[in-house]
Amino acid sequence: MKARYLVASIVLAGMNMPAALATNGYFSHGYGMKAKGMGGASVAMAHDAMGGANNPASMVWVGDRMDLGIDWFRPVRDASRTGAPTMGGFVQFNGSMGSDKKNFFIPEFGYNKMLNPSLALGVTVYGNGGMNTDYQPQTGQYRCFNPLAGVAFSADNLLCGQGKLGVNLEQLIIAPTLSYKFHPQHSIGIAPLFGYQRFAADGLQSFAGISTNPGNVTNKGHDTSTGWGVRVGWVGKLNDRVTLGATYASEMRMSKFDNYSGLFANGGDFDIPSHFALGVAFQATPALTVALDWMRINYEDVPAVSNSSRTLGCMPSLVGGTGSACLGGSNGLGFGWQDINVVKLGVQYKFNDKLTLRAGYNHGENPIRSEDVTFNILAPGIVRDHLTLGATYQIAPNSELTVAYMHAFEKSVTGLSNNPYFNTGGTEEIKMYQDSIGVTWGMKF
Repeated sequence: MKARYLVASIVLAGMNMPAALATNGYFSHGYGMKAKGMGGASVAMAHDAMGGANNPASMVWVGDRMDLGIDWFRPVRDASRTGAPTMGGFVQFNGSMGSDKKNFFIPEFGYNKMLNPSLALGVTVYGNGGMNTDYQPQTGQYRCFNPLAGVAFSADNLLCGQGKLGVNLEQLIIAPTLSYKFHPQHSIGIAPLFGYQRFAADGLQSFAGISTNPGNVTNKGHDTSTGWGVRVGWVGKLNDRVTLGATYASEMRMSKFDNYSGLFANGGDFDIPSHFALGVAFQATPALTVALDWMRINYEDVPAVSNSSRTLGCMPSLVGGTGSACLGGSNGLGFGWQDINVVKLGVQYKFNDKLTLRAGYNHGENPIRSEDVTFNILAPGIVRDHLTLGATYQIAPNSELTVAYMHAFEKSVTGLSNNPYFNTGGTEEIKMYQDSIGVTWGMKF
């Protein structure tokens, strides 16, 4: 009974905890502090009770345990526009903004129970990913020109809107797991995925004219969405040194963000994309393990994310755009993200009976092209290279503390301005770097 109440408490806390992940696109570089210390490598590793986020087949190898942790995540994001015409002060499009909110705390929880030596039942609760920007208003700094009305007006942000500019997307997933060892060296697992999303957008008033539903584009507060999917996996120990793993997560079909039916394609659809991964772990010595994962994230599953941000086929209007290619339409504008490949390399070294050390490298492709920079001022998920460090210290026979640190090196993308309504001209740049540090307490029972 106590475990049931603890799981419920963690789930409720997670639903109220802000998250902003943007490392491999908007997915985290890893799930669970042990995996995060190894660059995210986890598919062929039985680290902890985070198998619902990594590979559910691993849970039957970790025994009875619980893991509870929190990660402090700090992304630093900036956007600028230069070289736009000023027209003698009549219009002013040039400027720069930095996202104000930089500190986020992301919880994680895992619980696993061995029903018998070959069957395990558990649950993993984690923040799948998200994107957040919070550019504070620069009152009256910009002078934008409305081509339909033929007048200039005062604006507060780079996208010719009023007030602060930004979005906030949070994704929490609850993953019950069932793992079965069907052979002494092989296991399979399944995890139904139950998703919860929150989203808000501010400062996008200038885009209402290219939306099929201009009243539901911006400044509508937080809206929520729920849905489900499934993750399956396999782990196979080929011999005493080599373990292989594979996992696949389906696209998660989520309910629509009704408050933002004029922003996201198909009237507010925002599903969570499918992804799959292969992994190998090599026991080089009794103390040293090397793990390598390859992951594919299919952002093109989700039209709101992958549709082009260019307005071909959308007819602007003073009372709302017309045509399926307008914001909110069946083929509405998106962020222009592409599918990406991610490579995760990690090493783990057992220094002694109490201390285990980790390090890793994570390299992901950039989903954002230069032609889509303008809209991605809202969601600059562009970092590619991450270095990680981690350690676990056994504080008691059945209790341990794990820490993990990540640094994502600064990356920038530059492109010609593509404000589809105001055609500001000039060149825009988005850039970001990140740091995170987290701690997890693990208990075996």
